[in-house]
Amino acid sequence: MKAVLPLPGDYVYFKSQVPLHKISIGLKQWRYYDFGPKAVPPLICIPGIAGTADVYYKQIMALSMKGYRVISIDLPRVWNHLEWIHAFEKFLDSLNVHHVHIYGTSLGGFLAQIFAQHRPRRVKSLVLSNSFLETHKFAAAMPWAPVVNWAPSFMLKRYILTGIRDGPHEPFIADSVDFVVGQVETLSRDDLASRLLLNVNVASVGPISLPDSLITIMDTNDYCAVPQELKDQLNERYPGARKAVLKTGGDFPFLSRPDEVNLYLQLHLRRVGVEARPDLLQGIPRYDGGAGSSNSGGNSSGSHSDKNQRDPHGDQNDGGDMQDFGSESLDSDEPVPTSTMYDSLALCTVKFAIIEGLYAHLLVQNFCAAFCLYMVRSKAGLIA
Repeated sequence: MKAVLPLPGDYVYFKSQVPLHKISIGLKQWRYYDFGPKAVPPLICIPGIAGTADVYYKQIMALSMKGYRVISIDLPRVWNHLEWIHAFEKFLDSLNVHHVHIYGTSLGGFLAQIFAQHRPRRVKSLVLSNSFLETHKFAAAMPWAPVVNWAPSFMLKRYILTGIRDGPHEPFIADSVDFVVGQVETLSRDDLASRLLLNVNVASVGPISLPDSLITIMDTNDYCAVPQELKDQLNERYPGARKAVLKTGGDFPFLSRPDEVNLYLQLHLRRVGVEARPDLLQGIPRYDGGAGSSNSGGNSSGSHSDKNQRDPHGDQNDGGDMQDFGSESLDSDEPVPTSTMYDSLALCTVKFAIIEGLYAHLLVQNFCAAFCLYMVRSKAGLIA
C-alpha cells in the first residue's frame, strides 16, 4: 500500500474556509475556487499539466486578504486548443466575468496566451511562470501521443510524474512536490489524457495584441520541467515584459516560495490598474502563508523592478459583495498574525483527540460485554 502523506496544516485550514465550486457548462465539468471581493476584477489562476485548482491555495488566501479576487480553476476535459478557447469563454460568461487577469504556470501559461491571442478584448494582463510559446518539443518527446486515449491511468500518471525532477530538494521544494504528486493521484484517466494532449498537440502562440508592459514573466533560476530553450523563447517574444526572477523554487514556486510569488502577483496587479478593496474584507480569516512558505521579513530572494511601488488604498465601500467567514476585519497594511489559524488547528486537534478517545472507550466496553456474554453462554452449555 502507498503511504498517505499528511496534508499541510494551512491547506486543511484553507479547505475549511474556502468552498470548492462545481458546475456543468454544456458537456464540460468545472471545478474552481472563487474567493475575494466580487467588485474587484479577478486574477484567474490556470495550473500546469500536473496541477489542480487546489495548488494555488496559498495565493487564494494571501491575495484575497489583501482585497483581491482570485479564481483558481481545474482544467476541464478538452482535447484541443480550440475547444479550450470556447470552453474557457463559456466559463467566464457563466461567472459574468468579462475582463480577466491571468496567472498561468507551465501549460497553464501556454493556454493563457492562446486565449489572449484569440480573445484579446477579454484578457487585460498576463503573468506567465515557467511557461512556453510552442509545444513542438513536447510532441517530439512523446511519440506515443496518438494512443494517449487508450493508455491506462497508471501509465499516464507515471509519464507526468517523470517530468518532475527527482532527487534531493530544499525542504519547501520537497513539500511542494509531495503536494502536487498527491493532486495528480486525484485525477482520472480522462483528465490525465486531456492534459497530455493539450501539452503535445503541435501548436504555437501567434501574435497577441496585449502590450508587453501588461505582461510579467516569472521564472525560477534553479530548474523546472520546461527546457531553458523554451523559456528563453518566451522572453524574446515579450522583450518589454516585466521580469520577476526567483533564485529557487523548482517547478512549483507558488507552493515552495509563496511569499515571493504573492508579492510579485500583487505588484503586477497594482501596476496594471487593479485596485484592491480591503474595505470589503469584513470577516475573512487571517492567514500568514502557513507551513511551507518562505521567509517573509521583507527580503525576497527574487528581483522585480516595481518593488518600491507604493501601496494603493482602496476606495470607500460601495456595497459590493464580501465573503463572510468570521468576525475579524482585516487591515491590509498591518502584519498578519498566525494565532487565528493555529488556534483553529489546535481546537480541531483537541476535538479529534476527544472523539478518538470516546470511540476507543466504546470499543473496549463492547468487547468486554461480548466476552462476558460468551463466557456466560459457554458455562450454560449454549456454546459447543
